[in-house]
Amino acid sequence: MRKNHGGLALALLGLVGCADKSAIPENQPVQMRARLESFESCGALESYIEDAAVLDMRTTMERSKPSYWKSRGGWLRGDSPDAVDGSAPPSGAPAEGGGSSGPNNHTGTNNQVAGVDEADFVKNDGTRIFVLSGQKLYAHRSWPAESLRAESSLQLEGWPRQMFLHGDKVLVFSEVYQPLPGTSGGACTPMGPCYSSSSIAFTKVTTVDVSELAAPQVTGELYLPGGYHDARLAGSSARLVLRDAFHWPAGIRWWPDYSRELWDDQERLEKEIDKLMEHNEQLIRSSALSDWLPQGRFKRPDGTETGVGHDCRSFHKTNAPTRLGFVTVASLDLDAQVAQAPSRTTLVTEPGEVYSNGSALYLAARHWWWWPEVGQSEHTYVHKLDLSQPHRATYVASGTVEGSLLNQFSMDEHEGVLRVATTLSTRVAEPGNDWGRIETSNLLSTYREENGQLKPLGRSEELAKGERIYSARFLGDKGYVVTFRQVDPLFTFDLSDPAHPRKVGELKVPGFSSYIHPLGDNHLLTVGVHMAENGDWLSRAIKLSLFDVTDPANPREAFTQLVGTAYGFSESLYDHKAFNYFPARGTLAIPFADWTQQYYGGDYWGGFVSELRVFHVDPATGFTPVGAISMKDVFQTVNYNQWSYSYVPYVRRSVMADDYVYAITDAGVRVAHVSNLSQPVATSRFAPISYP
Repeated sequence: MRKNHGGLALALLGLVGCADKSAIPENQPVQMRARLESFESCGALESYIEDAAVLDMRTTMERSKPSYWKSRGGWLRGDSPDAVDGSAPPSGAPAEGGGSSGPNNHTGTNNQVAGVDEADFVKNDGTRIFVLSGQKLYAHRSWPAESLRAESSLQLEGWPRQMFLHGDKVLVFSEVYQPLPGTSGGACTPMGPCYSSSSIAFTKVTTVDVSELAAPQVTGELYLPGGYHDARLAGSSARLVLRDAFHWPAGIRWWPDYSRELWDDQERLEKEIDKLMEHNEQLIRSSALSDWLPQGRFKRPDGTETGVGHDCRSFHKTNAPTRLGFVTVASLDLDAQVAQAPSRTTLVTEPGEVYSNGSALYLAARHWWWWPEVGQSEHTYVHKLDLSQPHRATYVASGTVEGSLLNQFSMDEHEGVLRVATTLSTRVAEPGNDWGRIETSNLLSTYREENGQLKPLGRSEELAKGERIYSARFLGDKGYVVTFRQVDPLFTFDLSDPAHPRKVGELKVPGFSSYIHPLGDNHLLTVGVHMAENGDWLSRAIKLSLFDVTDPANPREAFTQLVGTAYGFSESLYDHKAFNYFPARGTLAIPFADWTQQYYGGDYWGGFVSELRVFHVDPATGFTPVGAISMKDVFQTVNYNQWSYSYVPYVRRSVMADDYVYAITDAGVRVAHVSNLSQPVATSRFAPISYP
């Protein structure tokens, strides 16, 4: 029987500016007062999900009609059916050492906020290094350095992504998949993410007791619906962020069966699409809440299981249009003696950037346009959750931010004020182009929580027209933003008056910085890419820079260091956790890969470079190359087809402890003394990855 949810459906359609379901909105207006509301009952939650699903389904299928594209200046596939090349139409949904007890100093994960740990696939505490590689957790004794060895390995289910180390407890976050009801599941391998529309993603939290390093013990396995997105740890409170798509009912179809005759008869084609929409809506309306929200479960060491259900009142709907999905923040107590179901807070929206300072967690999701028309610009909805309760995340406020965020470093909270760096993208008219073109500029804005709203407090002038933000960093009452087109402007900001964020300085240098790291109060250490102003690609190289910002009005690039050739690569260019600065020794380590000209002679391994590059950094003298730990040999016995999304032949992370440097890869760990990096003192090799 078809459910009647007309009232909620009209409310949703009214939200997007249309009260007639047959007239699907072309674009959804930006909600300048974005807010979230909780649900009073499971029935209300089910109605909202189904109404949202129907609206999304109909909007998507309306855009499949030939008349939709003809009214916009011509069908993208061409007015002639011959442009199809005989292929079928799309059928899927959108898609010194410290002695033997331990080192005096060591590095850990490069976190954005001090005291707030970020999950990663490598964790260490000075004497132990834990690495996720393939489906295994490797537990190493790492001190003394000469005795580096893997004491044990533990086979894990699914696709291990990241973990935390808390005392003698390791929490591993893995993605596992199970088929949707009524299907056989998709082609999902345990070595990579699953994109099958017939499988449900779960995040598995495996708790491992590592007090006996040679014999780690699994003490609990928690399965929560949703794919792994991110995690933070402050004290003993872990906040796990999950993301999940809507699970369309079995039988949903997005396009009629293909035939040439149907394709040629566009009026008939549109009628068939209309019939499919009615069919799809019946399937959506007949679904139960459990079809949309799979239940989790907790598995104890003795094999007994307990279901983990949903509290419908913990779900929040937004009045701001974003793509369909769920974002859940699960709170876990790592010091709990008895396993318990985590508290969960869920937003009915899609995931985005995550920032947390330990007391608050911010989630950013872009406003969803099908296609922004001339005059429309990008916006982002930011939602704030309060973390003052160690075992619960409580929704408190939302706001609308102009533009789009680059990454987590685009956000920062200081003394109750949220600061955000965004790139503004506006579609403007262009003669001869019906679609217009995108024009960009950049902005730093501030917001303060007030009565459930993140209200605008101040904004800077717009910066660097025609460019985009490539990195940002907020440090106390100062802010730094890098944009790029052909040169790298570094902008400095005075944020001491939150209501009036003020650009105070600007410096242009070739290339761009993709990560900014504070070095004391007056210097910035960055990694990025050098590019010649004429755009010559062969002039490209990884570039380390040391900026002197003692005088914010006159920043200067004091020192630079180019690394490798135009073909060089470093994971630190896009993942700050691969960037490792050791303040105790003034030492920087970055993973590095390159290909020399020998490769073109057919000798791949002869021309391949996979190593950890180490530099001494001094604000007075700049960069001094110390050497490199090569890891090429640990991959030369590996078959090419063993490489995958989660197994690559590069150095990816590093650890530094006193005068020793550890290079970490998917194939093993190697350590050398900083005075002679080319001569390792110990190497731990992992077992080759095998596929089921």
